[in-house]
Amino acid sequence: MSNATQVQPVLDHIDADFDNSLQRLFALLRIKSISADPAFAGDCRAAADHLAADIATLGFTTEVRPTAGHPAIVAKLNGATANSAGSSRPHVLFYGHYDVQPVDPLNLWNRPPFEPVVTDHADGRKIIVARGAQDDKGQLMTFVEACRAWKSVTGSLPVDITIVIEGEEEVGSKNFVPFLEANKSDLKADFALVCDTGMWDSDTPAITTSLRGLVYDEVRIKAANRDLHSGIFGGGAQNPIRVLTRILGGLHDENGRITIPGFYDGVKDLPPAILAQWKNLNLTPDSFLKPIGLALPAGETDRLLIEQVSSRPTCDINGIIGGYTGEGSKTVIPAEASAKVSFRLVEGQQPDRIRKAFRDYVTERLPGDCSAEFIDHSNAPAIALDWNMKPLAAAKRALTEEWGKEALLIGSGASIPIVADFKRTLGLDTVLVGFGLDDDNIHSPNEKYDLKSFHKGIRSWARILGAFAEAPK
Repeated sequence: MSNATQVQPVLDHIDADFDNSLQRLFALLRIKSISADPAFAGDCRAAADHLAADIATLGFTTEVRPTAGHPAIVAKLNGATANSAGSSRPHVLFYGHYDVQPVDPLNLWNRPPFEPVVTDHADGRKIIVARGAQDDKGQLMTFVEACRAWKSVTGSLPVDITIVIEGEEEVGSKNFVPFLEANKSDLKADFALVCDTGMWDSDTPAITTSLRGLVYDEVRIKAANRDLHSGIFGGGAQNPIRVLTRILGGLHDENGRITIPGFYDGVKDLPPAILAQWKNLNLTPDSFLKPIGLALPAGETDRLLIEQVSSRPTCDINGIIGGYTGEGSKTVIPAEASAKVSFRLVEGQQPDRIRKAFRDYVTERLPGDCSAEFIDHSNAPAIALDWNMKPLAAAKRALTEEWGKEALLIGSGASIPIVADFKRTLGLDTVLVGFGLDDDNIHSPNEKYDLKSFHKGIRSWARILGAFAEAPK
């Protein structure tokens, strides 16, 4: 029997077993695996042990492995070993994370954040409410439950699978990249899968085919050797805040383009077919900006709004510090002022070159008596998939069949550094499929995951696994 004919019994089993799937998710959601707070280190270990034990019931060889921080899980099934490269079956590496964000401010939650419940949304949707419901426990469990259904119905899985789940994604995965390096030979696969992204809307599935990269820099401009009295030195002494704001104010021109020399070198336009598809999505200021109290797109004036937020590079000033900011007044000319600046990058831009170009831009505009220091906070390259990648096409077909609407290939304005890490460390491209929605309140009080997203997410992964098995390796 082919995988295609086996899919329907697997889907029927998912529907029949859905209440049990929900309870298994709830058991994971009750664990307070907050990675940022050392007080919850034991809970993070408990979440890793819980997931490992659950995945082991599906026949995976499963281990909880130490890192320099919270532990990671590695699970293998169906010959997914370091020697499976010669197999005719596709071998996928699925990634998720069990850690969650802190719950503060607790008083804004409508109910205890680690007591999951299914409730009614204001518009009538059924939703799962709990910290981690979407990011990423609910998402990763859609894949685990799809594997469970295949195993229950057929006794096996249609592809070779390695699952790796980390516990520090919410604090920057600083110990996970060394873990990948140390376990490189054990994590070989044909391509990776990540379920930490979203739908276009509640009825339209999407595959994220590009992620913007990131450069985050801090600049500190110094002048006098101490804060000065503005009545005595005003007009004669250089003011670092004035210098800083003048430089920052020149980063964009009147058309919203970034003025740093060479900034757009290597940046390509979207393929015409993809641009036409995006244009038909009709992302408007009214639909995108009005809910946050805005009305006018602030990016490049000759670009669609969807291009501005998904496929074009950006520069944003994330914070400015300088002088006296306490209650009342204090008439000083500060000795220094600083700003934190982030750049979202697209394919063709190199983080190191952009960082240098920004620093050169600032340094060349410094007046006498001023100096600049820079602090490198983070960087990650942009990621773009090959539009003709075979697993991408297989996943698109499967999603379209499940949701009854053509799955979209979309760009994300965000950065998911692990995708770049997989490419750099393991040499793997990543297919990003997720079922989150814009109103899921991830990282905020009252985080939710639509019950429909969880249910059809499981069904979607079941279809995708079957489609991978039918596609050429």
